[in-house]
Amino acid sequence: MASTGRQLFLSKRVVTAAGVADGGVLVDNGQIQDILTRHQANTFIAENEDIKVVDGGDLALMAGVVDSHVHVNEPGRTAWEGFRTATSAAAAGGITTIVDMPLNSIPPTTTVENLKIKASSAQGNVFVDVGFWGGVIVGNQDSLKDLVKAGVVGFKCFLCPSGVDEFPNVEAEDLEKAFAALEGTGSLLAFHAEVQEDNEETDNKILKKDPEEYATYLESRPPKMELDAISLISSFLDKTDVRVHVVHVSSASVVPLLNKARQQRVAAGNTAWRGGVTAETCHHYLFLNAEQIPRGRSEYKCAPPIRDLDNKEKLWQYLLDDKLDMVVSDHSPCTPELKCSNNLEAWGGISSVQFGLSLFWTEASARGLDLTSISKYMCSAPAQLCGIQHRKGALKIGLDADLIFFDPDAQFTVTADIIRHKNKLTPYIGKTLKGVVKKTYLRGQLIYEDGELVGVPKGNLLLKQV
Repeated sequence: MASTGRQLFLSKRVVTAAGVADGGVLVDNGQIQDILTRHQANTFIAENEDIKVVDGGDLALMAGVVDSHVHVNEPGRTAWEGFRTATSAAAAGGITTIVDMPLNSIPPTTTVENLKIKASSAQGNVFVDVGFWGGVIVGNQDSLKDLVKAGVVGFKCFLCPSGVDEFPNVEAEDLEKAFAALEGTGSLLAFHAEVQEDNEETDNKILKKDPEEYATYLESRPPKMELDAISLISSFLDKTDVRVHVVHVSSASVVPLLNKARQQRVAAGNTAWRGGVTAETCHHYLFLNAEQIPRGRSEYKCAPPIRDLDNKEKLWQYLLDDKLDMVVSDHSPCTPELKCSNNLEAWGGISSVQFGLSLFWTEASARGLDLTSISKYMCSAPAQLCGIQHRKGALKIGLDADLIFFDPDAQFTVTADIIRHKNKLTPYIGKTLKGVVKKTYLRGQLIYEDGELVGVPKGNLLLKQV
């Protein structure tokens, strides 16, 4: 339920798409009613003495982050994560909307019936708003249109084994059926873009190496896996108007191929956002590099893998050149025993949803970027991808008053005791990050303040009919 009273949020640093300015955000009934200059705000206060004023002073006032790539794992694998813990971590991290991936829950979100089961688990247990991805697996093409009607933001598929049996990867013939089912729906198909190589000689060579050395795992998932996947995806683009999105780009080498595919689609007359060809990268690829990963520490393991420092710098350049579209967490936790010291056998996934904003800002500010970079890559672009840009992702009139007060100059060190997601293992423990979320508001209601959640879960499920 939205806050009903009118409120005026003030800050010397109000962050909109146009820049950073001294002013205020007028909120009524949970929605943004106006964006005001400081002079306009002062006049408004003088003329409306009963207005509730929330003055953040020097704290930046920004739109809440939209994280479009989160694995909540409930129901079925709630020992790994759950809606209550994941969304409390999100609220503490300045995220006001997450979008849950179709796996690793049991059942996966591959039918409307399975979506209903997941929504039932989430209802009443979410501190922030939650959207849902559907899944494309072998043989479920007849379920896709019903999932679109139910309100999923799009669909995710794997081009290589997903790591869980109930979400098998798809081949070219399955993609043909999925694209045909989605044509004309306005939905999109997102890809885990790695294609497994069948090379027994290479596999045997890797198996003889020390599995605790990160370099061994890195060698097992070369950039060619990502390149081959982008080639496969690109082969469909002149045959369909369905939007495509590549999740967690790790290898910078694939970005020119994606950019070429986007340009060709735009030239052919595709009018979708970014020509209907978009790509994300993740905090771990922009913050970490292979050279710094210690031996036997599989909390750093993810797929595709964190690559070398040169690759990290290229990803940053592509992001700033608008050849990558957004930055998300790919929060993918598991229980501690699945993170053994053997990098070839350990679960691949990094937990970070609570710290994504600070991870990004630590690197972005060091590169001379201003606060609008957060809004661009972590708020408006993920909202646009998920089709919720008319409700979320920016300080604009008519959008939900999902707001944060953020101290971009403060620092903190990640320790296990401040982590709100269920399993505390993360590569960021002990690292000092820049940028502290002081308050988080969902549709004008305070949900997090100075290290503490406020009240009961107030989040909504962003679904049409379930």
